[in-house]
Amino acid sequence: MKFPRSSGILLHPTSLPGPHGSGDLGPDAYRFVDWLAGAGQRLWQLLPLGGIGPGNSPYMSSSAFAGNVLLIDLDDLAERGWLDRSELTPITSPQNSRVDFAGMVPYRMKHLARAAARFAAGSGKGDRADHDRFCTEHASWLDDYALFMALADHHDGRDWSDWHPALARREPAALTAARREYAERIAFWKFCQWRFFSQWSRLKLYANQHGVQIVGDAPIFIAYQSAEVWARPELFQLDARGKPTVVAGVPPDFFSSTGQRWGNPLYRWAAHADDGYRWWIERVRRTFELVDIVRIDHFRGFAGCWEIPADEPTAEGGRWAPGPGEALFHALHAAIGAMPIIAEDLGVITPDVEALRKQFGFPGMRILQFAFEAGSGNHFLPHNHEQDTVVYTGTHDNDTTRGWWEKASAHERRHVCDYLATDGREIHWDLIRAACASVGDMAIHPMQDVLGLGGEHRMNLPGKSDGYWEWRFSWDQLKPEQAQRLQHLCTIYRRDGTAPERG
Repeated sequence: MKFPRSSGILLHPTSLPGPHGSGDLGPDAYRFVDWLAGAGQRLWQLLPLGGIGPGNSPYMSSSAFAGNVLLIDLDDLAERGWLDRSELTPITSPQNSRVDFAGMVPYRMKHLARAAARFAAGSGKGDRADHDRFCTEHASWLDDYALFMALADHHDGRDWSDWHPALARREPAALTAARREYAERIAFWKFCQWRFFSQWSRLKLYANQHGVQIVGDAPIFIAYQSAEVWARPELFQLDARGKPTVVAGVPPDFFSSTGQRWGNPLYRWAAHADDGYRWWIERVRRTFELVDIVRIDHFRGFAGCWEIPADEPTAEGGRWAPGPGEALFHALHAAIGAMPIIAEDLGVITPDVEALRKQFGFPGMRILQFAFEAGSGNHFLPHNHEQDTVVYTGTHDNDTTRGWWEKASAHERRHVCDYLATDGREIHWDLIRAACASVGDMAIHPMQDVLGLGGEHRMNLPGKSDGYWEWRFSWDQLKPEQAQRLQHLCTIYRRDGTAPERG
């Protein structure tokens, strides 16, 4: 699918400022949209919007369909009468530039439970009708999700395969009894999803009205401890006990000498094909209800994925296993039509992966931090870019550009300075300019690079399970000249929506 030339910012909502321990869908999100529009940015790229999992990662959500309830704007709940403003004491932490998950999560969950109880105790007819309509429209995934979350709460987060066998096997009598016993908690989780989707829809509409499109993120694999694996075990490679036989990851690479063992269960692609890929069709359709463009994480897994035996402690003992290939995307296209998808094609990319991406017209990704390690043939270098690419200074998995520069080898620095005709004093702006100047249709910059922040502000370090996904910015870090420079770059490199001149 052809995308117009444009520019945008990579920033997850948790990284926004705000009084309640992390960024959310409240006023600061709207202020950020205003800033994007004023800076000439037409794209806002996010990380996955689902709930967080182990290590606070948004890539290990408890559902492929549900939203992250920790993003719900608590002040909006107060305006609707379900919370008292006196109860919402702002969270302060020694490092306001970080999310303190240990303090933020219980604080937000306590207030969400209080709001849900007050809604249940008495709500207006309009709110109740809207809630019930939402639950009906989303019942295909919401009913299983809410029951799963209620049961996970009761079992203190233990793997679903370790629950009572009747619940693990989803025996109808056991599920009926559980719905009665945990009805209140089930209602809580449905309330939270109703509020998340309502608030998110309002924010997305505001962004679109201000010329900003939302770029979402869909991980190819989902977490084992998730509603969908519990509800549809036949679609995943599990043993008779419901445990994964093989798990996902990547072989040794730039980020890790032993590879990355992600631990997600792998799909039984034959079972998906037999079902007409209906699960995937609903997943992708629901994702496009939330965002305008979808970045599919680890796109190469559709051609072939790194299959690791579940008892292997690292990814080194894995092997390449075939994915569904073009059959899945033919089914998606037949059901949904043209899909504005970005293919994350980083890592070990073989000709079959490239052919699959190009067959369906999905732009790939070019990371400038990877461009200067080798010679002029490096396909990450701007002169080797193609139009159907999205150019990044770095991603959420990379160091910030300043952090990368400080660790770069002398050879790499010489290459950068020679290629970009720079002395490196504003290396973050040098790479932002190079991304904007590229022939690639889209250029996206992590917010840390716009702010010129060092490596201590990186969002994630692959292979590390603790201490990441915490970064936040503050409004006093933003100066008028940053927006002005971005807008200027969009103008001179035609990422402002104007048509090319014909001479």
